[in-house]
Amino acid sequence: MGLFDFFKKKSNGKTNENPIDETQLEFIEKTTNNAEKLISSFNERLDDGLDYSESSLTVLDEEILSLFSENKDDMDSGILEDIIAQAGSYIFEVARRNYGGEYYWYDQLNQPILVTGQPDFEISILAFEKVKQRIENGNEDNIPFFFAGYSERVKKGKKGDKAMIT
Repeated sequence: MGLFDFFKKKSNGKTNENPIDETQLEFIEKTTNNAEKLISSFNERLDDGLDYSESSLTVLDEEILSLFSENKDDMDSGILEDIIAQAGSYIFEVARRNYGGEYYWYDQLNQPILVTGQPDFEISILAFEKVKQRIENGNEDNIPFFFAGYSERVKKGKKGDKAMIT
């Protein structure tokens, strides 16, 4: 998938002293572009739109991902990969815009990860994996509940804390 390839190619595992370096700006641009694809595809059909607020994650979960979950067996794998990348990018951008963070490549799952709180603490979120689980498992992998766990950890983050929200 194009977005996965971009993140993997750009992430070199090195930490840069500049908080927003060129690579981060490219990650942000690519992620925002992917999130905007989701918004432009669905906002006209939604009563409450996607606006990068935490509350908009309920709309994402209940009005978009639930449809993909209900119809997953009838969909082409390419369509599912696209919605995972777009919805995951949207979740990442909700997190980054509300709490900050930097994108990295997570080799174990072959996907991007957003790490918030550096250098004091590290609360990480794997949005693509959660979207995939939401589509596969239905409501038991609720996106707002998932994000609330991330949000609470970030708000309570203390020096030295580390957690990965999956």
